[in-house]
Amino acid sequence: MTPKEVLQKFEGIRTWGSGDKRAPHKPLLILLALGSFQNNKKSLAYSEVDEKLTSLLEEFGSSKNQRPFYPFVRLANDHIWAFDKPELIESYKGEDPGRPFLLDKDIHAGFAPAIIDAFKQYPTLIYEVAQYILDSNFSESIHNDILSSVGLDFETRNQKRKPRDQKFREKILIAYEYQCAVCGFNLRLSNHSIALDAAHIKWHQAGGPDTEVNGLALCTLHHKLLDLGAFKLNENLAVVVSERVNGTIGLEEWLLRFHNKEIRFPQSKKYYPEPEYVVWHWREVFKGYGRD
Repeated sequence: MTPKEVLQKFEGIRTWGSGDKRAPHKPLLILLALGSFQNNKKSLAYSEVDEKLTSLLEEFGSSKNQRPFYPFVRLANDHIWAFDKPELIESYKGEDPGRPFLLDKDIHAGFAPAIIDAFKQYPTLIYEVAQYILDSNFSESIHNDILSSVGLDFETRNQKRKPRDQKFREKILIAYEYQCAVCGFNLRLSNHSIALDAAHIKWHQAGGPDTEVNGLALCTLHHKLLDLGAFKLNENLAVVVSERVNGTIGLEEWLLRFHNKEIRFPQSKKYYPEPEYVVWHWREVFKGYGRD
């Protein structure tokens, strides 16, 4: 297979979808398998996937419906995935074998032989696939965290990155007067803002628009905390911290001191976050429940 044909295979992967709900199960499994392949493992035992993919879904997915056995089985329908005991899977005649079966039979799976051969022949292809999966499914602020979690050593200098929309960043920073909407951070070096991002409330990967009502000016730390689901905004645009956040140094300073406090509003009401996008983040990204 040529690199173009391989990329087309991954671009054609079917993910469960219902409107703008996130379905990161297959993407995270693919990234996990890429990391394992880079470390000379051609296949994964379901027992290993059950633990690792569940953890990845809890951290980078939504708070519910992990079910790692679904993508482990259904990825084969996309013709990039193969089992070590296909006859056992086929014995289910189109139905999904459940978690107990996969564990009891010690089922292993990994990329199909043609995909593996292409990865061996074109060493940089693994990074192109990983970059496509990341860009299509996850906010950029958490890409490095995902790569670290799946054990994938990413050579960013080899990647052709999609250029960021500088107009979106400029519009958001102007709307929020060049300060973090949560903590007010506004450090500059000469005339240039430092570590201040334009964050999408509803991710671009889920169809969120590049408009002021779908953006927040956030320091890089609060941007990452938002995208990981450590806090959300409520209907009054106040910060609500997840009960799952814990720690000592930094917890009070960077999160709890802002809990139940309104954000620093943009300079015009026409830029206020749209409730539709706030609810999407609450439903699809925020982890657990809010603190009292």
